Amino acid sequence: VLISVGGPAPGFLADNTDEQWETAFESVFLGAVRLARSAAAELGEGGVIGFVLSGSVHEPIPGLTISNGLRPGLAGFAKSLADELGPRGIRVVGLLPARIDTDRVRELDGLSADPEATRAANEARIPLRRYGRPEEFGRAAAFFLSPAASYLTGVMLPVDGGYRHGF
Repeated sequence: VLISVGGPAPGFLADNTDEQWETAFESVFLGAVRLARSAAAELGEGGVIGFVLSGSVHEPIPGLTISNGLRPGLAGFAKSLADELGPRGIRVVGLLPARIDTDRVRELDGLSADPEATRAANEARIPLRRYGRPEEFGRAAAFFLSPAASYLTGVMLPVDGGYRHGF
C-alpha cells in the first residue's frame, strides 16, 4: 500500500488559519493514519505500507508551514508503526520527495512573482541541477515497496536529487 495524501495549503505562520490547520490535520495526518490502520489490519507477512511524505520531514520548506508541522509527525508515526508491525513481517517505509516535476510543485513555484526564476533557483540548489521526473520517483517507490527491499523498514528515503544537506 502506498499512501499519498497530497499537500496542505501553502503559507507562512500569519497566512494560515486555524481552519486550514484543522483541514490539513484531518486529511493529511489523520487520513494517512486511518489508511495505514486499515491496511495494517488486512496485510500479512510480506506486506508493505509506504508513505509519500516530503523532504520537510528533515528540513522545513519556506512557505509550507502546515506541511512542515505535519510531515515530521507522520514520519514518527511511520517509524512507530514499523516497530509495531515488524514482528508480523510487515514493513513500513517513507519516501521524501523534494522537487519532483509535478502539478503541485509547479503550483508552488507559481506562487512566486517569477516562477521561472524560482525554478532556476531551486534547480541550482539541487546537486543534480534539475527537478526529478515523476517516473523517477515512481521507480524509487516501486523498489522500496518490492521484495528487493525486504530488509528495509522504519526508514525514510529522500528522493531529491541530493537536495537534502544531511546524510
